[in-house]
Amino acid sequence: MDKQELLKEYQDVFNGEAKDVFFSPGRINVIGEHTDYNGGHVFPCAISLGTFGVYGPRDDDKVQLYSANMEGSTVVEFSINDEKPETDADKTWTNYFKGMLVYLKQAGYQIDHGFNLLVHGNLPYGAGLSSSASIELLMGNLLKDEFNLDIDEISLVKLGQKTENDFVGLNSGIMDQFAVGMGKKDNAIFLDCSTLEYQYLPLKLGDYEIVIMSTNKKHSLAGSKYNERVEQCEEAVKRLNQKLNIKKLGELDENTFDEYSYLINDDVLICRARHAVAENQRTLRAIEAMKAGDLEKLGRLINASHVSLHFDYEVTGKELDTLAETAWEQPGCLGARMVGGGFAGSAIAIVKKDQADAFKENVGKVYRETIGYDASFYDAEIVDGPHKI
Repeated sequence: MDKQELLKEYQDVFNGEAKDVFFSPGRINVIGEHTDYNGGHVFPCAISLGTFGVYGPRDDDKVQLYSANMEGSTVVEFSINDEKPETDADKTWTNYFKGMLVYLKQAGYQIDHGFNLLVHGNLPYGAGLSSSASIELLMGNLLKDEFNLDIDEISLVKLGQKTENDFVGLNSGIMDQFAVGMGKKDNAIFLDCSTLEYQYLPLKLGDYEIVIMSTNKKHSLAGSKYNERVEQCEEAVKRLNQKLNIKKLGELDENTFDEYSYLINDDVLICRARHAVAENQRTLRAIEAMKAGDLEKLGRLINASHVSLHFDYEVTGKELDTLAETAWEQPGCLGARMVGGGFAGSAIAIVKKDQADAFKENVGKVYRETIGYDASFYDAEIVDGPHKI
């Protein structure tokens, strides 16, 4: 979006001039889904679709928030000293902002006056591209800059996860916030979610590009079965610990899991745990394929990820399966899978650049015929993390 347009939107809503404009990206995850809260590895990157924030200081203790994306949106107001999550359905979207403010203040950082903030995202809402982490890290970096807070990015990332877990109520891992906050242009992040050790790897796809495919079916993870999956994995760990001594499923390789899976003795829990273990190992193999320039193997592992998410983890659904399975049949497609929490949202495909237009047209046609409405397709660049424009 154009900076001047954003400044004008702020002027129209708040009847005054803004001070600064910030941008925070969304994210996609190349591979490693539902492994973060299981202490495994992930391979995400920040994308050029994201959230803009237009900031103006106030001389009282009020925060006024306005979303340009929500129909019939009104300004939501609260005090910088108010620590309670919003429960009114029309205002719960503000908890991603409010949580960051609350936890920064609780950590001892000085935020001593209020402000106005207009938010405008070009990230499809509910598309599984991490609009919530984009918002959390937008707020964290904006407050860091405007109030001169001495805090590093990884600490902001951790507060973003705390906001998601404790203020919003979704028991997610740290991947989304880490991918957004630590994003680096043209690189994906190979991250060990149990230790937070990470390395940047150039996402070299040669003649191929990543196409994002949105189901256009809205989802809210906080209201989905996401937390149930987290609990199922924790229960599997508990049962395995009759003989093992592990904290997370990510500590196991497939052979060890195979030998001890009898301890779980429940078909659903075995499926859930098998996905977490196998997906972590798949991610490690995908990194090796990436480093070796073996894009075809990377594509096959991406396909296998979707199959596991479909059959073992059961988080895909008809819309995501239609996108991925149709993508597999297209010429020039190396691999495709759902990304994000699942149940709706988006999928990605690695597609030959000169066949991308035909790919989108063909997949879009099958999706419309099967599901009854259109999917959306996005080409996103891999970008840096949050920054002032």
